[in-house]
Amino acid sequence: MLFLSQLIGQPVRDRDGGAFGKVRDLIVALGETYPPVTGLVVRVAGGRDIFLPWTAVDQVDESGARLHTSSIDITSFRQRPNEIRLWLDLQDKQIVDVEGRKIVRVNDIQLAPVEGNLRLVAVDVGLAGILRRLGISGPGERLARAMRIEPENYIEWEDVDPVESSVSSLKLRVPHGALATLHPADVAHIVEQLAPRDRTGILAALDDERAADVLEELEADDQVDILEDLPPEKAADILEEMGPDEAADLVADLSEERQRELLGLMEPEEASDVRELLAYGEETAGGLMTTDFLTISPEHTAQDVIDMLRERHPSADQVYYLYVTEPDGTLAGTITLRGLIVASPETRVRDFMRPDPISVTVDVDAEQAGAAIARYNLLALPVVDADGKMQGIVTVDDAFERALGEGWRRRLPEIFEPAEEH
Repeated sequence: MLFLSQLIGQPVRDRDGGAFGKVRDLIVALGETYPPVTGLVVRVAGGRDIFLPWTAVDQVDESGARLHTSSIDITSFRQRPNEIRLWLDLQDKQIVDVEGRKIVRVNDIQLAPVEGNLRLVAVDVGLAGILRRLGISGPGERLARAMRIEPENYIEWEDVDPVESSVSSLKLRVPHGALATLHPADVAHIVEQLAPRDRTGILAALDDERAADVLEELEADDQVDILEDLPPEKAADILEEMGPDEAADLVADLSEERQRELLGLMEPEEASDVRELLAYGEETAGGLMTTDFLTISPEHTAQDVIDMLRERHPSADQVYYLYVTEPDGTLAGTITLRGLIVASPETRVRDFMRPDPISVTVDVDAEQAGAAIARYNLLALPVVDADGKMQGIVTVDDAFERALGEGWRRRLPEIFEPAEEH
């Protein structure tokens, strides 16, 4: 095994043994599980950096590099989009340990010869990497073990995701692919440990749906900071993936200029839902509700409703109850999933719905809405206007969040939504 710190600063010699420069950095091409070294950056006389392709290298070890040619191309080094410089871009940078689900710092980089090539295989995040760079690896490790400290801690490259902007801004083949395998709450925990610019970089690299899930797990102040810093189009796309109530709560905390900008970039239907919710007072049922709910006609059959659910793939929040409305939008009743399942397929909704459901008007105090949910053991509470027309629902989790404060979901298990949906 060879470590990057052992190679940096060592001489580079031509075929005849003449030294003409020193190893400045190693270049790897991303895209494979263990990326290959594609060349060396060599500092030559005059302080200039040149690039030597790996095909010109005959041997590389702790003593430096030897070429199999004496003909040197002195073209200045230019980095390509899919490449990173190990010393400049990765050494001493923060990365995500995907297995440990935490942020760690790279102390050294482990390389290994594989079929005539040198490949990046692991990063050293332990004490051993620091001791090696200080030149006291042997005695330092013995002392550490005597103190019952394990100096070695390596993370295989396939379990690594770079997060600092100097690395994550590069055009990776699958940006932050490892992070995409973690639960949104775990990604949020990682994001909270990062500097502001790196937080934004992570959210920008995730797909819109995943970014929305992660954003919803963060504290309100962090949500606002990230949304203010993201490119406008990306921020608007993330808002579209959030529930209307979550999006409205977040947009309400943005600057007025940013609000107008993002709402103008959102799809008209999603933007309209958010604007509608922003019009209600924060302490009212209207301000707490979401417009993301399902309505059905009393004339539908049970089979009609089941077919609709299969077609729409609703979220967990949307199927606590289904709301039965008359043609003019007036709330007539509710049905539960249990009621739907046990009903005969040809039975009309009107014949098995629960008529006159508990509801509140949009201007009712949010605390009263939460009290109604608790009193009647509801998973969601319909919200209507003065004419009894359906406007939205207050879900039990939104009522809990208001009562218990932000972050309550992190302290309680997810009851209604299975983890695999994330």
